[in-house]
Amino acid sequence: MSSSKVLKWVTGGLEAILGIPILGATIVLSFLWIPLFVMLILHIITLVITNKEGGSTTGSILGIVTSCIAWIPFVGMIMHILTAIFLMIDASKPDSKENQFV
Repeated sequence: MSSSKVLKWVTGGLEAILGIPILGATIVLSFLWIPLFVMLILHIITLVITNKEGGSTTGSILGIVTSCIAWIPFVGMIMHILTAIFLMIDASKPDSKENQFV
């Protein structure tokens, strides 16, 4: 499994946790919005590695946008859920022939 796939699964799982209505809001507010900054950094790292490996960058770009606007209460929750879905769909797709190790 490529490193970009692992990062997509990790960031997708974290986005899914942040998308849970009361739990995600509690995490973000109790840590003073630092989780949004951490997710922004993780999405940027995932984007760079995915781009280097030639994979789909849609989920990571959506994650960057989500991290920037997730401080808006209901918009943030919806964006976290959508980002988690996109990242996990990207992560579940098989690697292209060039990126597979034999």
